[in-house]
Amino acid sequence: MMRAAHDVIIKPIISERSMEQSADRKYTFAVPLNANKIEVKNAVEEIFGVKVESVNTMRVLGKIKRMGMHSGKRPDWKKAIVTLTEDSKSIEFFEGMA
Repeated sequence: MMRAAHDVIIKPIISERSMEQSADRKYTFAVPLNANKIEVKNAVEEIFGVKVESVNTMRVLGKIKRMGMHSGKRPDWKKAIVTLTEDSKSIEFFEGMA
């Protein structure tokens, strides 16, 4: 069953590295752990109205964090780096950040 586009794209990742990559038409998003590349591609194309060339996904392991003697773990998450085609328009959301 296909999920809604806004359920697949959780949030954009805003970091120094992702801002540098946006110059090369690569945009980074947090996605659910069970989302696949096809779902991510369709969601980005639907939400932002752009053409996606490729999608690279990776699992990010949550860090171990301590509060005094208690130790806990942040949840694992998945990120997707989406590359747009040459003739596609850019994603305006990222343009304001750079």
